[in-house]
Amino acid sequence: MVQLLKPGRMTAVALGALMIGVFGGLVRSDVPRDGSGQLAAAPGGGSVPSRQGLNPAPGPGAGHSPTTAAPPSPSTPQPAIPAPTAPTAPPRPTPEQQLAALTLEQRVGQLFMTAAQANGSDTDAVAALLGNHVGNIYLAGRSQAGVAATADLVAKLKAAAPAASNGGIPVFVATDQEGGKVQVLSGPGFSAIPAALAQGGSSPAQLRADARTWGSELLQAGVNVDLAPVLDTVPGPDFAPSNLPIGAFQRQFGFTPEAVSEHGNAMASGLRDAGVAPVAKHFPGLGRVGPNTDVSANVHDTETSRTDPYLAPFHDAIKSGVRWVMLSSAYYDRIDPANVAPFSPVVMRTMLRSEAGFTGIIVSDDLCNAKQLAAWPLGDRATKFIGAGGTMVLCADPASVAAMYAQTLQRSQADPGFRQQVDAAALTVLKVKAGK
Repeated sequence: MVQLLKPGRMTAVALGALMIGVFGGLVRSDVPRDGSGQLAAAPGGGSVPSRQGLNPAPGPGAGHSPTTAAPPSPSTPQPAIPAPTAPTAPPRPTPEQQLAALTLEQRVGQLFMTAAQANGSDTDAVAALLGNHVGNIYLAGRSQAGVAATADLVAKLKAAAPAASNGGIPVFVATDQEGGKVQVLSGPGFSAIPAALAQGGSSPAQLRADARTWGSELLQAGVNVDLAPVLDTVPGPDFAPSNLPIGAFQRQFGFTPEAVSEHGNAMASGLRDAGVAPVAKHFPGLGRVGPNTDVSANVHDTETSRTDPYLAPFHDAIKSGVRWVMLSSAYYDRIDPANVAPFSPVVMRTMLRSEAGFTGIIVSDDLCNAKQLAAWPLGDRATKFIGAGGTMVLCADPASVAAMYAQTLQRSQADPGFRQQVDAAALTVLKVKAGK
């Protein structure tokens, strides 16, 4: 058909062929080739674009173009090809932002920790509380079911806490895994933990390593808070049998504040190494009392003062970064004789916050079943604790939580000053849950 074209059109065709050849060569020259002229393979397979040269293969009318560049040396460095950029995750909200997004009902719920039987016997009752804003649980009683069964129970309970109930805030799951006669969880996968007094016979380094193992077992079971170590100091072995809450069960690490601090805080460090939060208890100390506040009323400590050397293990724990402290429920006649410790601003605001510099969660001992507190209505126990500076109400009786929650919520709605205290306590919980 060429002979049918006029000269002008032939020129245009030639020029078009020339352009196609040049640009086609440019495109082909962007494909890397090895020394044999074959396509170069990309790391991990396939071919990738790179600059190997700009000299096109001869095309129609382009074979003798004076503007064709010589290929660069094979040793010429090649520009790096940027890797695909992964999508950036949105920033996590700060605790302050989380608080702002919570309703008042959800904020109040973060201030409660209710018992759940470790054998699963009250799962439905506890699940109902988690579905109604309560934000934390602890496994109580005794279970020999082992790690896997406990993990299943915890997963079932957590599933009962939807975002609509708690605003998407994770649930703290605690237990009492001290050792000796105070070990809630046992069975396959759980170690048999010796009593604290026996733990005190180990070196601090060995105890820390052991506690890391015990903490890892808890974490596998879904538990992220251990209500241990006991940092109460019992004055001596002769008095220990008469000290019913601590010494009678060998829950002390030794008989001096130094021994208690060294070994108790080694246990706390081991738990933290495993990713489990330790709880230093029972501030300002139960080692000098006689009766047990769980089963006796009008329990007094007549010796401990605000500058007492027996406070040292707690202060050391706070300095080392412990974010939970549990209160005793005794009276302290030389500190605040008018108030039991969980209702005492002196114990919480002055001693713990101002003097010890503690910024974490102040959790009560049991405010529901303890005989020491039986004289106060349930709702008053919660509001007096929070009003005096407490952060989280621990209740051993799920059936009692509703009354405590309702009064706390009602007072928050009616009393702006109390509402500020609730907001401040909820923010503290959110900060600790965020690892701050």
